[in-house]
Amino acid sequence: MNTPVFVTRSIVPEPEEYERYLERIFSSRHLTNHGSCSIQLENELVARLGVPCMALCANGTMALQLALHVAGLAGKEVITTPFSYVATVSALLWEGCVPVFADIDEETLCLDPKKVSEKISPDTAGILPVHVYGNICDVDSLGKIAGAGNLTVLYDAAQCFGSEFRGRSVLDYGDYATCSFHATKVFHTVEGGAIVAHTPESLEDLRLLRACGHKGDTHIRLGINAKLSELHAAVGLSLLDRVTENIAGRAKVSAMYDVCLAESGAVRGLRRPALRPGLTYNYAYYPVIFDDEKTALRVVEALNKDNIFPRRYFYPALNTLPYLPDYQPCPVAESIAPRVLSLPLYAELEEAVVEKIVRIIRQAL
Repeated sequence: MNTPVFVTRSIVPEPEEYERYLERIFSSRHLTNHGSCSIQLENELVARLGVPCMALCANGTMALQLALHVAGLAGKEVITTPFSYVATVSALLWEGCVPVFADIDEETLCLDPKKVSEKISPDTAGILPVHVYGNICDVDSLGKIAGAGNLTVLYDAAQCFGSEFRGRSVLDYGDYATCSFHATKVFHTVEGGAIVAHTPESLEDLRLLRACGHKGDTHIRLGINAKLSELHAAVGLSLLDRVTENIAGRAKVSAMYDVCLAESGAVRGLRRPALRPGLTYNYAYYPVIFDDEKTALRVVEALNKDNIFPRRYFYPALNTLPYLPDYQPCPVAESIAPRVLSLPLYAELEEAVVEKIVRIIRQAL
């Protein structure tokens, strides 16, 4: 390929539309501190997603950290998944939590409720599952487990914007849910994130936490500067109406992969994670699981030679990170992580490129 093909390509605002928001921002000189664009974006997202309330913040990792605080989980034992981006466990560690890893379901790659039950102890305060690749966890089973143990469920829904389950946004499940608006996501603000809460009191706490813990000259609690700038909010406002089109385009490319893989016979050497029934998917990723790591790396090398760059989402298994205090075995995640690849996926990806990617995979298998 003459032009590099990366795992994704960010959608960008139309210059004229973004400039209209910039004129509004610059004329007001209100560049941050929850200005009119941030307020508008929060309100539009709440309406679009049908969630009770939402607090925007600077990025998805901070969203997790703020949610852990408001949920009362900071410094406590929290069961989580070993199969996610490192920010999931980083947020726990930064908040002084003790991460307890439960293994994943081999088909969906989401946290396995049976393994969660086995990990619950008298010290367990909450559960932090991840809706992997935008595919919803077994929320029914996890909800029952949490209810029986009086545990808080905080979902890392970083990859879920646009996914729905039983007619509800995936972000509406759990006591809290966080989302990433990083530039690689289906909807983004370049850098940004959000926490979905379910009570006005929680929302007020989140707004206080992200604004250094004070209102005017009244200092109420320890906080941090986690606000989303007006410039970032303007990007989100410029892109919000294009989300449906973007997801539809990604769905079309995903269907191309499905057809090419089925026609080529490459499916004999790889499989796809299973989506949960009842899910309306956002096509955030196109992951494939190979039979072994050696094959996955051979495919990466072959694609890289042709200027095509998939990513090893998610590698390594988080329970194997070298800076964790102790090793907690999770055999399924440790088996999957070395042999899963996310193939390039974005709405503008041409069919000829998809066909070439699949052809290279077939030749490397």
